[in-house]
Amino acid sequence: MEENTPAQWFSLEGRVAVVTGGAGLLGEQFCRTLAAAGAAVAVVDLAAEAAARVAEAIRAHGGRAHPYPLDITDPTAVRAAVDDILTRWGRLDVLVNSAALDPKVNAEGQVRSAGTFEDFPLVAWQQALNVNLTGTFLITQAAARAMRRQGKGSIINICSTYGLVGPDQRIYQKPGQPPQYKPVYYTVTKAAMLGFTRYLATYYAGTEIRVNALTPGGVYNHQDEAFVQAYSARTVLGRMARKDEMSGALLFLASDASSYMTGANLVVDGGWTAW
Repeated sequence: MEENTPAQWFSLEGRVAVVTGGAGLLGEQFCRTLAAAGAAVAVVDLAAEAAARVAEAIRAHGGRAHPYPLDITDPTAVRAAVDDILTRWGRLDVLVNSAALDPKVNAEGQVRSAGTFEDFPLVAWQQALNVNLTGTFLITQAAARAMRRQGKGSIINICSTYGLVGPDQRIYQKPGQPPQYKPVYYTVTKAAMLGFTRYLATYYAGTEIRVNALTPGGVYNHQDEAFVQAYSARTVLGRMARKDEMSGALLFLASDASSYMTGANLVVDGGWTAW
């Protein structure tokens, strides 16, 4: 049998990809990357205007994309969106689960919604589990039905280094200011995503439905300079990632270049977890 060329390994021509959190910092990059590789992209995001902006930008560059303003925790809406994707494009080949609640460090060095563990509100914990885990479960369930009918598909769960190791809470502290913390739900839900990945990979044993995780390190997004320096000092490469530096790994997992890979976790963290 003739082997494919490297260009063919990474091609997504004729395929359809769904990206949840598609208007986010990494989600938008993922949408652009998949479209550039030839896929039609469903830009799924709770923020309707942002999803429409990402889809329009892809179309303006000759790609195929459609926005889906969607609450992934609503099972009826999720099923309707997947049905529409199948009606529009006829198939569903790639699912990227990028949507998640993730409090970020802003330009002032503050972490949103980052209280102490002892006083962390139950409602915030429950909301995070609902979005980060239940929402991912629902859209994966709907997408996997289509993949099973096709006999092939790639599911990519976006995890985090904080699903592998605990947060270094020291990098969130600023002299003279109240303590800031990366909240408990983030590590817990990202660790759970790795379990979800391995469960699904083995569940679909014997099929061509592959399930892998992509674990990014910290991505630069105009954070406070003190935070950037503190974070960078903890990495082997001595810096935060650019937002486009996860795209190669994402395309690898989405395409036939990773056709013999399932149940794996691809870590792209600048060496954060290598120490």
